[in-house]
Amino acid sequence: MLVIGIAGGTGSGKTTVVNKIIEEFTRGEVAILSHDSYYYDLSGLPLEERRKTNFDHPAAIEFDLMVQHVKALKAGNPIQEPVYSMLTCTRTKEFRKIIPRQVLLLEGILCLSHKKLRSLMDIKVYVECASDLRLSRVIRRDIEERGRNIHQVLERYEETVRPSHIQFIEPTKQFADIIIPQGGRNQVAIHILTNYIKQSLNNR
Repeated sequence: MLVIGIAGGTGSGKTTVVNKIIEEFTRGEVAILSHDSYYYDLSGLPLEERRKTNFDHPAAIEFDLMVQHVKALKAGNPIQEPVYSMLTCTRTKEFRKIIPRQVLLLEGILCLSHKKLRSLMDIKVYVECASDLRLSRVIRRDIEERGRNIHQVLERYEETVRPSHIQFIEPTKQFADIIIPQGGRNQVAIHILTNYIKQSLNNR
């Protein structure tokens, strides 16, 4: 199994990069694990308190469970990935069964921040994007998908998203083997990455 970590700021285009990688492989060759699934369950807190949680901080993610699951997949065992609701900030009662594949994509803003998780990766990727473009994507996403209004989105961006990006996310660029500027729009970089993945699989 080839494990690839794909990190980058909120709204940088990580999901687009992941989808374009998947397009280059036949069905059943690639599995995806998102660290968004591993946010801690906050059902013990009132909804307003949950929404104030800094989801861009490493402490918000149950990395130990994610590491455990990646190790299990590498050993050839399927895992039950949690299903997390960003609307309620809780883990649902559902799970997604992930089966080991030739390629495992680990996607998330902080997936390069955790040393043990990083050590399980064969290729580490950082997706870079201009801050103003990331902000516009965050505004659109949080309003359409997470039930926030424009004031809440901007307040959260100023208080937690931007400071956490500077403190926790952008510094992980130093661990990347490949940096993709312009996010999912960089067709050349994505093409180089997918060709490298195919070459690595052929050499195994």
